[in-house]
Amino acid sequence: MANDPSVLILTSLAAGPKHGHALAADIRAFAGVELGPGTLYGAITRLDERGLIEALPADDRRQPYRITAAGRGALAEAVQEMQRVASTGAKRLRLSPRMA
Repeated sequence: MANDPSVLILTSLAAGPKHGHALAADIRAFAGVELGPGTLYGAITRLDERGLIEALPADDRRQPYRITAAGRGALAEAVQEMQRVASTGAKRLRLSPRMA
């Protein structure tokens, strides 16, 4: 789930509106994940269709997007799920709290 393109895009947009190139650069910076154009724009289309993000007026030739209230809710659920999985994994591996 942590490398799910939709979660990565929502996480990036939670910091503010961005166009596709800025999204890809931000995701690369915070997650170390390189999303190809097909993956990035396919996920953007699906998120937009589900009402989790919305397009803003185009800036020159770039189309910016922002996260919606529904997108923030979906991201919060995904983050909580990842935290539960990470916590369980850390406990089962007996990792110290500093390493978890």
